[in-house]
Amino acid sequence: MTYSIQLYTLRNAIAEDLPGTIAKVAEIGFTQVEPYNFVATAKELGAALKENGLTAPSGHAPLLSQDQDEIFAAAKELGITTVIDPFIAADRWQSAEDIQATAAALNDAARKGAEYGIRVGYHNHAWELESTIEGRTALEYFADLLDPELVLEVDTYWVAVGGQDPVDILTKLGDRVKLIHIKDGPLNTDTRAQLPAGKGKVAVLDVVAAAKSLEVGVVEFDDYSGDIFEGIAESLAYLNAADAAAATEGAKA
Repeated sequence: MTYSIQLYTLRNAIAEDLPGTIAKVAEIGFTQVEPYNFVATAKELGAALKENGLTAPSGHAPLLSQDQDEIFAAAKELGITTVIDPFIAADRWQSAEDIQATAAALNDAARKGAEYGIRVGYHNHAWELESTIEGRTALEYFADLLDPELVLEVDTYWVAVGGQDPVDILTKLGDRVKLIHIKDGPLNTDTRAQLPAGKGKVAVLDVVAAAKSLEVGVVEFDDYSGDIFEGIAESLAYLNAADAAAATEGAKA
């Protein structure tokens, strides 16, 4: 398994010192990052990634509210091959008609992305799981409306906060899920209470195992009350240790 870090986690540090923050990410042991707001920072970010030997397989950008050509051009410059829309407001997930319109707009975005050789995806919050459409969560209803080439990046923490079992949702969504956000905590909306992976109420390893077509696991904190660099280092160490233990068990079998 390869792990990435969502750079929104480090937004305060990036605002103060982007190159220094990227260097710290590399020192901690990450080899991949998931940028946000990358149109504005493409040149500086690209230079920092190159200098530290990091890649950015995915990135977040508001595809339905900003210039798509500008987004895809910046993504291509950074080597991002999957652009994920990270946020569509809760009021757009309450009716079948609104969800159908969102899916159609993302399908259009995916066709434009394909012209740049870039795949399009969507990242959820809690409300897509709290809303029910025709007996299923809004996220499941939405997934069935997407063209085959679109992917999902499931934020497993917000799935749980939304009242659903992340393992169950990942199983239902199946091969559509190519990325997940890995985070932990008390399963409430207090983002500063979030914790390093393995320290909260999420069955992190079960969640990772449930994503059968996973390409990248993305570590993220929406916020954190401690030292954020220590937090992401703890998460990565937990995940790497679990992978190492699994590999050892596999070798014995």
